[in-house]
Amino acid sequence: MPPATLDVVGVGNAIVDVLAEVDDDFIHEHGLARGAMTLIDGARAVELYAAMPSGLEESGGSAANTMVGVASFGGRAAYIGRVADDFLGEVFRRDLRQVGVAFDVPGVVGDEPTARCLIQVTPDAQRTMNTHLGTSSHLSASDVDADLVASASHLYCEGYLWDTDEAKEAIRYAMDVANSAGRTVSLTLSDGFCVDRHRDEWRELLAGRVDVVFGNAGEVCSLFEVTDLDLAIQALASEVELAFVTLGPRGSLVVNGSDRIPVAADELHAVVDTTGAGDLYAAGVLFGLSRDAAPDHAARLGSIAAAEVISHLGARPRMDLVAVAKSILG
Repeated sequence: MPPATLDVVGVGNAIVDVLAEVDDDFIHEHGLARGAMTLIDGARAVELYAAMPSGLEESGGSAANTMVGVASFGGRAAYIGRVADDFLGEVFRRDLRQVGVAFDVPGVVGDEPTARCLIQVTPDAQRTMNTHLGTSSHLSASDVDADLVASASHLYCEGYLWDTDEAKEAIRYAMDVANSAGRTVSLTLSDGFCVDRHRDEWRELLAGRVDVVFGNAGEVCSLFEVTDLDLAIQALASEVELAFVTLGPRGSLVVNGSDRIPVAADELHAVVDTTGAGDLYAAGVLFGLSRDAAPDHAARLGSIAAAEVISHLGARPRMDLVAVAKSILG
């Protein structure tokens, strides 16, 4: 197996995030599913965008946020996703490159625009996401650069992408390339509703293609259709080599074979916006694993990054994560 030239390549929905702080009345008035990610059509996206107060706009999408986090730790990250040949597509591309993530996929000319996610952040720091996937949902196997995937130590696949047949084939293809190259394959469960929609197919992926799983307690329980987290973790441990289960303020749990290693959450000074917490947790873990760190040390990096990113609006880390990595890993 040739040495890797990248640490992580992520595959996901290439989305421009639009974040705004709103009150609870806004959520109720517009009939939004509080705390969830809801797919919306173009007309609904225009309507909701017009109703939102001004806020922050930046490249996003779960896997893209994670790749930004990996790069912020000093890692070598690349991204595979589909954007249109339009203004937001160029914003997305430029934004990723500015933070050190390689993204060389050309914009697609067609009727579908670049995806956007309208994120409403309520006073309790909960985020409600309404996403118009646009051209990102048409990601196919032909968009996957096999050489790029094979060049990375880790492939990280976003569960949110698993909503179209084209994207499913893209993920399967990327996983097969990574497996054949002897690389590590990770899947993030993304959202409880995603798990409900795709449970059976994801269980098949775990059995044959996935080495590492990321998810919160609710997602993991849903995956195995149990209410007891211990039972869910036992089932998960029988399917994959390694799993990282986030537990909110209680930190996270590293599942490594028969080992269960608790990792404390980092101290929170303020919770402003939970957007990107899971994404940055995964970034710290993946960076740590790429440096051959013990899984619990990698999870410690994830906890620090997650705590930092929820202390301000947006999913971009503002802390010097390179210094954090040096302090933890030496």
